[in-house]
Amino acid sequence: MSTSTPQENFYDFKTIEKKWQDHWLDNATYRVSTDTEKEKYYVLEMFPYPSGRIHMGHVRNYSIGDVVARYKRFRGFNVLHPMGWDSFGLPAENAAIKNNSHPARWTYDNIDYMRDQLRQLGLSYDWDREIATCNPEYYRWEQYIFLEMYEKGLVYQKNTSVNWCDSCQTVLANEQVIDGCCWRCDEEVQARSMNGWFFKITAYADELLEDLDKLGGWPEKVVTMQRNWIGKSQGLQCDFAVDGLDESLSIFTTRPDTIFGVTFMSIATEHPLIEKLLANNPRKEAIEDFITRIANEKQQQANSDLTEKEGIFTGCSCVNPFNGEKIPIYVANFVLMGYGTGAVMAVPAHDQRDFEFAKKYDLPITAVVSPEGIELNSDEMAEASTVPGVLINSGAFTGMDSEEAKQAIINQAVQDGFGSAHTTYRLRDWGISRQRYWGAPIPIIYCDTCGVQPVPAEQLPVTLPEDRESGQNECAPLHQRSSFFTTSCPSCGQEAKRETDTMDTFVESSWYFARYTCPRFTDSPLNREEASHWLPVDQYIGGVEHAILHLLYSRFFTKVLRDLGYLDIDEPFTNLLTQGMVIKDGSKMSKSKGNVVDPNDLITEYGADTTRLFSLFAAPPEKDLEWNAKGVEGCFRFLNRINRFITNNLDALLKGKRKLPAKLNGSETQLHRKTHQTISKVTGNIEQNFHFNTAISAVMELVNTLSALAGDQKKEVIDNGVLYEAVSNILILLCPIVPHFCSEQWAMLHKDHSIEDEKWPVWDEQAIKEDELTIIVQVNGKVRAKLQVSADIDNKALEGLALKDEKVLKFIDGKTIKKVIVIQKKLVNIVV
Repeated sequence: MSTSTPQENFYDFKTIEKKWQDHWLDNATYRVSTDTEKEKYYVLEMFPYPSGRIHMGHVRNYSIGDVVARYKRFRGFNVLHPMGWDSFGLPAENAAIKNNSHPARWTYDNIDYMRDQLRQLGLSYDWDREIATCNPEYYRWEQYIFLEMYEKGLVYQKNTSVNWCDSCQTVLANEQVIDGCCWRCDEEVQARSMNGWFFKITAYADELLEDLDKLGGWPEKVVTMQRNWIGKSQGLQCDFAVDGLDESLSIFTTRPDTIFGVTFMSIATEHPLIEKLLANNPRKEAIEDFITRIANEKQQQANSDLTEKEGIFTGCSCVNPFNGEKIPIYVANFVLMGYGTGAVMAVPAHDQRDFEFAKKYDLPITAVVSPEGIELNSDEMAEASTVPGVLINSGAFTGMDSEEAKQAIINQAVQDGFGSAHTTYRLRDWGISRQRYWGAPIPIIYCDTCGVQPVPAEQLPVTLPEDRESGQNECAPLHQRSSFFTTSCPSCGQEAKRETDTMDTFVESSWYFARYTCPRFTDSPLNREEASHWLPVDQYIGGVEHAILHLLYSRFFTKVLRDLGYLDIDEPFTNLLTQGMVIKDGSKMSKSKGNVVDPNDLITEYGADTTRLFSLFAAPPEKDLEWNAKGVEGCFRFLNRINRFITNNLDALLKGKRKLPAKLNGSETQLHRKTHQTISKVTGNIEQNFHFNTAISAVMELVNTLSALAGDQKKEVIDNGVLYEAVSNILILLCPIVPHFCSEQWAMLHKDHSIEDEKWPVWDEQAIKEDELTIIVQVNGKVRAKLQVSADIDNKALEGLALKDEKVLKFIDGKTIKKVIVIQKKLVNIVV
């Protein structure tokens, strides 16, 4: 922090910022309702978890969104810009346990504190639309949606191997396992067999994949990440009969052209056929020990390609249906039961993983696809060959092009009745069951007589119990609270038991953007008319870390809500901006690294506007922002310059609110031109890519020009109208970025209306044209001179002037000119 006391020589930003924040709140300036006379614009930043305090990442994220919202209002749009709280989740439980408090009390106290912090930043939210996902009036409708999905077959229950985080004591979805560890606490994830509820996101796999092509306003990186996560594969599914058993192993392969090269079969440790393979098997004990060891190791969901590949022979074999060869069956640690069929045909000649496994366990290698111009010898192969070619050792298909052979082999399997063309996905159904207290209860009842029963809609919401039993803490999970789970069956009336799992907190954030359109609607989850008007979100802003989790789930929920009749859109977010992180001392700001800068300290010392200005000026929004204390002070001084100029020239500016004179002198022309060039540049920077840093830089250049031409050292008297034009446009152009400052400065010039009543300025194409240009002249790429020339000069005349310039002649005298490169109206490079 600066050791100076800037308040002493700057405007009273504390008083002024509070004045405008109170004005906006008291007058509900940013409250919005449907207005068919205006074009709508919905801008939204990913809502925060109420952790207790905002950080610089929040400041940057929300400042970006606020500039967009304010800019669009200046452009005449009817802007929806809401805020709320993603308020269920594990941190609230942990904090409540630590502080011997209830998570609801901790959460709502944090919400109150963070709301005040956001208001201190001058963010233009419609606070009347505020929601908190832990409010029963919100999750009531989430439970209602669950029941409708259940009725449509999009929710089901099954016993499955799940990702268990022992530290968090809960199940994780596949997407929440990052490199084998919990996405939240970073602890190692284990495999555990449990009963749980699932959303059938795979029912929308094709549409989720195909509709990625509609997301032209999304970063390609995010689209690619989702495309890869969905992971559509097309190929052959066929059955290998197990020798000696009336069973078969079903496999799926995208390389049916290699089917004649299968030399062993790999199956997952939890494959349902293992029990039968182990019956009366002399290898049973060793195989079970292997399976137990693998199950206890780190979950391989995210990094299976990085671990050592291990397996154990079962002593059993299966039969290749294409050539009748017996294939040994191995249990292997790299095969995932949750992906594909849980069995993988191994072709070591044409898959590197299988090649290494075959070498490790001395298994045969049979080449069946020979690359063009190469004769493969299986015994001499040093690595797998994965390129296409011509089939060899493949029965009737030998000699066929490998790409053509794929379909031919599928056709043969279909004809002979042991296989079919098949499409599979990497995407798995979304496991939503969590074994924690602080979440939305799943609205299901279990009756010994009637079975699984959905809670009747009129009994919603199923709320979290606020009481606790003797010896329990405030966060005891629901399965330990008999007062919660003891109930009666809605069908027969007998004693029954409630479901005690709560929903994954990502369920709440998968539809909140839609609820903002009608947050107080009480008839159903969404008011279709309001949702239809406002959705989709025109601009969504948040971190790229949500590319697979939140953004994929939101796309899925949007399609579900459409099919349930609540929405008429296919995709939730038209445009997506993924902002960079805030970096200090080379690392992301974090408490553990001790490099956190508290926004409150900045606001106290420099004001909200300076804090916003720095967060937007230091880097383009999609890039990481490197913290720089001197940069903050520079932004502070910049606002001070504007304030001082307006204060010192207030009388002239008040007299200048009229038309420009018919004829401008040299300084007036220069300032008029720079003003309109700045309007053009700032508008382009915002419209094209939200590069607020270059927009701010352009305004800084205009302020420099203004100071040079109209300051204390001015060479010519400048008409008050030209002066006013420059200053008024500076304030409007900066207002989305530093709203308190510009509102106050504007009020000094206009007692009758607010700056927010103004329209965004439009530049004059004639005004921005230059009379003269500065041309750089280089010799062999080094700058040797600068020429002032007429703006309409042609390239030939420009070349002639460059070759005659005295400074240039010193460097080309006596040398042979090889060529002259002219970049129109910019540069001349003489190569000697």
